[in-house]
Amino acid sequence: MQSITIEEFLKLSDKLPVLDARAPKEYAVGRIPVAQSFPIFSDEERATVGTAYKQQGHDPAVLIGLDLFGPKMSEFVKQANKLAPEKEVLVHCWRGGMRSGAMAWLLDFSGFKVYLLQGGYKAYRQYIHQQFERPYKLLILSGFTGSGKTDLLPYLPEQHQQVIDLEGLASHKGSAFGSIGMAAQPSTEHFENLLGTELLKLDSTKPIWLEDESISIGRAQMPKPLFDQMQQSPVIVLQVPQKLRVQKLAEEYCRTDKAILTTAILKIKKRLGGLATKEALEAIETGDMEKMVEIALSYYDKAYTFELAKKQHVLQLELQSINPEENAAKVLAFAKQHQLI
Repeated sequence: MQSITIEEFLKLSDKLPVLDARAPKEYAVGRIPVAQSFPIFSDEERATVGTAYKQQGHDPAVLIGLDLFGPKMSEFVKQANKLAPEKEVLVHCWRGGMRSGAMAWLLDFSGFKVYLLQGGYKAYRQYIHQQFERPYKLLILSGFTGSGKTDLLPYLPEQHQQVIDLEGLASHKGSAFGSIGMAAQPSTEHFENLLGTELLKLDSTKPIWLEDESISIGRAQMPKPLFDQMQQSPVIVLQVPQKLRVQKLAEEYCRTDKAILTTAILKIKKRLGGLATKEALEAIETGDMEKMVEIALSYYDKAYTFELAKKQHVLQLELQSINPEENAAKVLAFAKQHQLI
């Protein structure tokens, strides 16, 4: 059994299984993205040991923990053999304490080569937060809702550009309609883990493209240090004719259940006003998606204009189509013209 730093742990995590010995609830809130849940205690068992520790002290709690751990030891070894047939694993818990220590001891005793994370998941979280404090050369892609910013992002890496899809990581498109067609959102904690992992893959000395976002992407919160850097970074604004934006969004939403669209409109009811809300709901009911989109954009375009006014380094790029591949090429040519890349 070998205790290693978070940097060493993450390097090995590319090729070895990572076993997270924390309880399922802890794992669900946030985890090292490649880690597999391998809890030494269930949520209920963890609560029992924790209560005993508070009420009776260290030694009685340890004995209760051993009583719970003992009957499951052979099953843990069997599971580990399936997950790590080469018998080499990485193990961690919350602080690198008794839970991961016990699991590491068991697997080491059973013939595994075990690497134990110093400081546990807590050390990992500290390391992830450090990534948001580092300086980056960010390029921000902005534009009114429906401009096709997200659609063109996948074409940038084809031209050797570094990209992070914030909406993809947050599983939300950043508006009242943002959850439509997306998987359930991660917690803010796990969103940070995913984002930090992406940053670690990239070269911080070269430009990194990000889509312009609010500090909240649905329920997920952007790390403030990185968000503040985004606010100070060059912004390329895609200027796409409203007619094309309306057509694009209407086509996307015509396949969406009317009840979902109704819920989205009601979320911005106060901002739209009573009459506009009534007209939008009627448009949904009659299937007039273009009218519904036009009404919603009246709010989102105003909000975007207000936020854009806060930016310091803004460049406007006029586009006459919403073809993502063509627009990606134009964005890169524009960035080169202005010596951003």
